[in-house]
Amino acid sequence: MNTNSNVYTVVYTTVIVVIVAAVLAFVASNLGPAQDANAKAETLRQMMSAARIRPTEELYKAKNADILRIYSENIEDAITIGLDGRQNGTLSVSEGNIELVDRLKPQNKGIKDGGDVTLPVYRFKGGISVIPVYGAGLWGPIWGYIAFGPDCKTIEGAYFDHESETPGLGAKIKDEPWFREKFSGKQVDFTSAPYFNLSKNAEAGGSADAVDAITGATMTSKGLDDALNVWLGAYANYMNSAAAAAAEEETTNNAEEE
Repeated sequence: MNTNSNVYTVVYTTVIVVIVAAVLAFVASNLGPAQDANAKAETLRQMMSAARIRPTEELYKAKNADILRIYSENIEDAITIGLDGRQNGTLSVSEGNIELVDRLKPQNKGIKDGGDVTLPVYRFKGGISVIPVYGAGLWGPIWGYIAFGPDCKTIEGAYFDHESETPGLGAKIKDEPWFREKFSGKQVDFTSAPYFNLSKNAEAGGSADAVDAITGATMTSKGLDDALNVWLGAYANYMNSAAAAAAEEETTNNAEEE
């Protein structure tokens, strides 16, 4: 074949494209399961860090298989709810088949549109419930997990992450343990909005539902404040019902002890 002809060029180009496509398809098919496993383990690390199941440093040193085991040993159950607070599904918590709702962007849109949503509630031993939050930072999505105690209003812990916030500024929502620690012990009143206040000098008033914004990271802090209020609002009906049930159970238990 004449290597200078148009036919040769077309055939050569087609062969190269086919080979490259085959190689990419092979790589994707082989790396896909590993990437999915890493993503699942990362989500579990973040949730369990918020719930204080293990120290954050320990969770990030553990292998993926150990993370699955630790989660299964400490989780009671996992459900999904709608905006009305009613359960609309369950998630498997068995070590070999852990199910998560980790695509939060579609749920975020559903919340804002007031449509159908599948919001996860991860209920750990000791009465700890973990819920996600999701929103927009300065350069991309930000998200996190908030752990509530048995009273369904006291924050036990929090963990936040981001896709591309500015190092040394907005990225502090993930990188600085002191920022996450500020949320521990805070309380959320799910009966009225706004549910939380993350802003400049928010703590000056001594409010139980306020944390100071990160200095120099105005847009990231605002995005996280918006995310907290949107998602806490989405869980308000569920949390109020759960709080009432917990209070009733405590009253019954106290009566039986007397």
